[in-house]
This record gives sequence, C-alpha cells and structure tokens, in this order.
Amino acid sequence: MKITISEVAVKAGVSIKTVSRVINNEIGVRSATKDKVQAAMDELNYRPSQAARSLASTQSFQVGFIYDNPNAYYIIDMQNGILNVCRKQNYELLIHPCDAKSANIIDEVLFLIKRSNLDGLVLTPPLSENQQLIFELQKRNVKFVRVISGKGMVEDAAHCVYLNDRAAAFSVTQYLIDLGHKDIAFICGDPEHKSSPERFEGYQQALRQNNIKIEPNFLIDGEYSFESGVNGAKQLLSLKKRPTAIFGSNDEIAAGALFACRLDGIDIPTEISIVGFENSPFSRQTLPKLTTADQPTESVAIAATQLLINQIKNIPTNTVIEFNPELLVRESTTNFNG
Repeated sequence: MKITISEVAVKAGVSIKTVSRVINNEIGVRSATKDKVQAAMDELNYRPSQAARSLASTQSFQVGFIYDNPNAYYIIDMQNGILNVCRKQNYELLIHPCDAKSANIIDEVLFLIKRSNLDGLVLTPPLSENQQLIFELQKRNVKFVRVISGKGMVEDAAHCVYLNDRAAAFSVTQYLIDLGHKDIAFICGDPEHKSSPERFEGYQQALRQNNIKIEPNFLIDGEYSFESGVNGAKQLLSLKKRPTAIFGSNDEIAAGALFACRLDGIDIPTEISIVGFENSPFSRQTLPKLTTADQPTESVAIAATQLLINQIKNIPTNTVIEFNPELLVRESTTNFNG
C-alpha cells in the first residue's frame, strides 16, 4: 500500500502543510522539525508525489530547459548541470528542443509553459537573446534565467548568467600573438548567436591593441559545425598568403579546420597553429589536441538553475553571475618565428 503525506504527518506529529514545506525545502522551517519529518519519511519509506509537493502551493515544481543548439556536447553538459540542481531541490526537468528561427517560436514557448504548468525556464542562446520572447515572458510574470554572451545585454538582464566570451577570445588571440603570430585568421560561428560577434570582437580587439592589421581575406563567415571549419580552412589554404594561425569560433570549427589542414599535408602546429573555443570533447579528440578557451558549461548550468529556483522561491540572490572562460593550452599551437 502506498504511504500518503497524511501518514507522514501523523508519524512526525506535525501538520500536512508542515510536511509539504519540508518536502519543498521552504525556508523558515526549524531544523528539528525538518529532522523529525525526514525521519518519519525514511521510516515509512515515503516518496513525495507531485501532488503532495504542490499541496498548499501554486507551484508545479517543474522547470523547463528550452534550447536550439546544434552542439550535442553543449546540450548534454547543460542538461547534466540543470539536473544536478533539480535533483537536490526536488524539482522535475522538462527538456524541449526547438527551432529558434521559427516564426511561431514565441507562441510555442508560451504554450509549453501553460500546458506543462512550468514554474520557470532556463534559456540558452539564441533563445535567451530573443528580446521579443523576453518581453512576452516578463509581461506574463514568467520566471526565467538567461545564459548570454553579449556584454551589452547584461544591463537589461533581470536574471542572467553571463559568459564573457569577448574577454576570453581576446586572451586566446593574445596568446597567439605572444607566440609570434601576426597572420591570424578567424572562422566565425552562426550570426544569430551573440557569442559569434562577441568572440569576433575579442579577436579584433587583440589585433588592434597590438597594432596588427586585420586582413579581410582572413575573416571567414561560418556556422558552429565541423563542416564549416573544413570549408573555412580550405578557403584560407587557397590564399596566396596563408595565415600562420587559425582561430575557430568553437571547437567543432577548429577541429574541422585542423582536419582540412592535415588533408592538405600541413603539419599542425609547426606550419599553422589552430585554436578553438569551449573545451568541448571535440578539442580533446583531435590530433594534436586543441588549444582552446575552457568554457565551464556544466557549472554555468548549475549556477543558472540555482538562480532560477531562488527566484521561484523568492530567495534574495545576485541577479547576474559572470563566468570567464580561461585559456587552456594544448599541442595545436606553437611559437612562430617566420
């Protein structure tokens, strides 16, 4: 026979509402009361149901992760980080992939929230950068946290986790310059992701600060994919004056560029140094392994989810958390003495 919340309350000698407050990790419950209720649940082998958790509460204890990102490794790390917090806080997670470029994306998100009675959302790029979507969520008092890369977007963010991609890209480019490289190419990612112009701007700032002319032929439009890195590198290798270093806007691009160079018989890193961004498994699966910017995606997800649940529970907390991806040097880069 299934144990009920009423039986737990009787066993612990407290009210049903008190049991519900303990289950929901609400603040203001005395430690002695929590211990008494937990002991009763353990003795009765009670497992809270969603109905019991929602008792005396308007919450569903369910949050959503809505994403549109072609990088499977990024999605897995985000899911793991969100689940890490949800399990500790006794929340359920609904995962919803979508097409951020869809004309009906806002209606899709709003319908999902209503249908699933979500308490809040974790939004990642490019959805987190959709200003119209943010406006509609705010208008309906929907709780959400944004993971964003655009520095200019922090000022208007009520709750966000900010990745300083620009500063990280500056550091990666400066590292190449310190190795003696001046002819540094850049293969960009998808333009709808704010991380793309942010990383590009960091690259440009480093060149300008070191009085290095930006070569237009070294700037390649692309998208966050291995194939884009292959095609971009082929375009660069066809130039009369080749770059001595290539900065891929993420590790997939960089891995593709490395692959194309090896097919062309170019030794990495003695002839061309290659760097990526994010420290995804792609950066560790190449030969040689890629120098990159270490983006702690799982830690970002943990911080974002805790920020969201604090917001749901009305717990005062910082509204903006900043992460700075750090340079991680591996074997794909070396000194250039040309």
